[in-house]
Amino acid sequence: MKRHWKVGDLARMTGLTVRTLRYYDQIGLFSPSDQTESGHRLYSEMDLSRLQQILSLKELGLSLEEVKSALTDGQISPLEIVNLQKGRIKEQIRLQQKLFEQLEHVSKLMQGKAQLTFEDFTSLLQAMKIRFDKPVIERQTSWERHLDLLGDFLAEERETPKPKEEN
Repeated sequence: MKRHWKVGDLARMTGLTVRTLRYYDQIGLFSPSDQTESGHRLYSEMDLSRLQQILSLKELGLSLEEVKSALTDGQISPLEIVNLQKGRIKEQIRLQQKLFEQLEHVSKLMQGKAQLTFEDFTSLLQAMKIRFDKPVIERQTSWERHLDLLGDFLAEERETPKPKEEN
């Protein structure tokens, strides 16, 4: 038996508002696959998969029009969307690690009662600024650029040797 959710249930599950889901339907981005006899929207598991793709692309900085175009034209697969998210998270981890290292350095200097240099402060401020700036991938304006980044990420993943599993 297939599972279906009404718009209110889907909103609660996803953290979106009913208004947002209705808007997505209105602009043709995300429509329910079924409806009740009384006209209530019913969403299926396949619909949930599409919503996940929409939210992922939106999180990566694409406009709703770009998301719609990317999904409608079939130029980006669900696997590619997941890989884009992985790349974005990998970059966020790298930036967080850099900030952590800067904070550790300043903390050790302060604990040792050492004088902080101008370079110590500027390095820390730069790391903090990067932390609060939107990631580069979110500042892009076209989904074609995201696809280019995806290609770069996938090429890098193929070239990176995977660790061998121990038995």
